[in-house]
Amino acid sequence: MFQGSSALTLDAKGRMSIPARHRDVLLATEEGRLTLTRHPDGCLMLYPRSIWETKREQIAALPASARALQRLLLGSAQDVEMDGAGRILVSPELRAAAGLEREVMLLGLGSNFELWDRPTWEARSIDDVNKLDASILEQISF
Repeated sequence: MFQGSSALTLDAKGRMSIPARHRDVLLATEEGRLTLTRHPDGCLMLYPRSIWETKREQIAALPASARALQRLLLGSAQDVEMDGAGRILVSPELRAAAGLEREVMLLGLGSNFELWDRPTWEARSIDDVNKLDASILEQISF
């Protein structure tokens, strides 16, 4: 289970270092093989390859009425592998689609990650907190 957030920087080639706390697990369980794709919210999703393969089957099995979602998720999916320095390359197409500049945020969301442009994430997170559904909060004891 991946959790937490990491402020990261894309280098000039669009590479990003996977934080050590996640890198070790991903190397041990996935041999550094990951898949990046677009998310309807405007960020990218980063999946361990084995998790993505299950998701890919679920997405492909959706009815024809979900064709736009299939195009977004499957049509944008790109397999990536960590290099010897624990970095992955985010393609120019995916960087442009998510508006990723130099400063990014990687958020662990259990079985996968979201990758956001940092200024976009900062604005979005404030908006998300303001829109929290009280009935959902009641289901969690703090």
